[in-house]
Amino acid sequence: MVPALLTAIDSTSHVHLIVGSNPLAGARCNRSIEVGAKATLVAPADATLHYGLMKRIDEGQVNWTERGFRDEDLTTLGRDEVDHVVDAVFVTLGGKHPLNGPLQIGVTTSGKGCKLASRIRREIASSLPSSLGTSVERLGTIRRRIWEEDHAAELSMDLEAEEDDAGQTASFNKLITPEDVEAARNRRMRWLAQICEYWPLRRLASITDADVETVLRSYTMSDAPALDPGAIDKRRRKGRIILAGSGPGNPDLLTRATHKAILCADLILADKLVPAPVLELVPRRTTVYIARKFPGNAEKAQEELLSMGLEGLKAGKTVVRLKQGDPYIYGRGAEEYAFFREHGWTPTVLPGITSALSAPLFAAIPATHRAVSDQVLICTGTGRKGAAPDPPAYLPNQTVIFLMSLHRLSALVDSLHTKEKAWPLETPCAVLERASCPDQRVIRTTLQYVCAAIEEEGSRPPGLLVVGWSCEVLHQTSQKWVVEEGFEGFESLGAEGDLDVLRQVEGIAA
Repeated sequence: MVPALLTAIDSTSHVHLIVGSNPLAGARCNRSIEVGAKATLVAPADATLHYGLMKRIDEGQVNWTERGFRDEDLTTLGRDEVDHVVDAVFVTLGGKHPLNGPLQIGVTTSGKGCKLASRIRREIASSLPSSLGTSVERLGTIRRRIWEEDHAAELSMDLEAEEDDAGQTASFNKLITPEDVEAARNRRMRWLAQICEYWPLRRLASITDADVETVLRSYTMSDAPALDPGAIDKRRRKGRIILAGSGPGNPDLLTRATHKAILCADLILADKLVPAPVLELVPRRTTVYIARKFPGNAEKAQEELLSMGLEGLKAGKTVVRLKQGDPYIYGRGAEEYAFFREHGWTPTVLPGITSALSAPLFAAIPATHRAVSDQVLICTGTGRKGAAPDPPAYLPNQTVIFLMSLHRLSALVDSLHTKEKAWPLETPCAVLERASCPDQRVIRTTLQYVCAAIEEEGSRPPGLLVVGWSCEVLHQTSQKWVVEEGFEGFESLGAEGDLDVLRQVEGIAA
């Protein structure tokens, strides 16, 4: 196949990299030279080379790099005009060598775009099942063993039965025609060709060593397939765990990836603070469980969620752990990732828009501003097991965002105003609650009055505290505090009809 491939493209002046020193390496060098390419051989200096290949090297037709292969050879031994990337690579090492993988993908643009060829190859490789190479190895084993057994059967057919008095088998009187023998001989090979042609690649990638033995034993006249496709598909439908961030609250702020995960889930384990509009997107067929977390029960509720998730995975379900905000911003995402990985399932983690950065935006508070704040610090107001964390010291050019802090706001403000922390009481701040939801509320004030404001106005969790001079960049007030109710939403972005048109355009682009 290699000569046909090489002659089908213009290989003049291309650099072909041949790895190995066996006779096949010599043949590859010859074919490359025949089509006008420059052959570069990579093999150790003490390698034994075929006489013909050595002659080519002595005559200057093959360039011998006398050492083992290095990864950088692919991008350093090529032509100047293509940034030294080689045009083709031929691995001629033994079948057990790690460089000689069962599946190799090569793409060439005939010198018209080596970077594009590399990208196309990556796109192709990324779209294939990760275990396809192993499947190729197994299917090759089946093919080789079938050929060997059929060949051995052919050789034995000329032998006469020498033990006539040894007794006859139960099938002695069964008529076996030459056509029957030929059908039996070809049955498995035809089946192998058919599954390679028609089975989905993911099903092929799910074939196991036990399946190989099943095929090799199925040397009967039966029309039943050697492997049951349904059983293989069921086997590969393993449980799947997805840690997904639901954003600050508004369902329009879900990522498309998280929305797809919600729609395909069999079981959803949601935080208590995931708002109803997001949960309304869950299909009716999907089981939803809301975390029963309340003060004093958080750890037990977390253990219950993990146990339910593990049970669902063992049952082959797609489990979505739906978390408020982003899974890795004070959401125990890393702890849950480690838990499921320790039990044999590696989670897929989908980011969410964290309220730490989106809530200030909805309140017209820029987290950074060139004239005011060049730093953003995200802190928690509640440490492990409810302990009070050590707050940061005052920096006038820093915006600090405290999550999970409103229930102990007075203690937090007192700790900020100590001599060590040195936060001035006139520092602007804002309490942001139910960000992006219809009942969003913003209380603009200072550290001096923020506790009094919350005491008088009440609390509307979930909420956070933003402290820093960026709080008054776009809104200033001379009052002790100002309360702003409601969230305008995203209606101004377009009517439903416009969204329908957008979906149609996206469908065309896809």
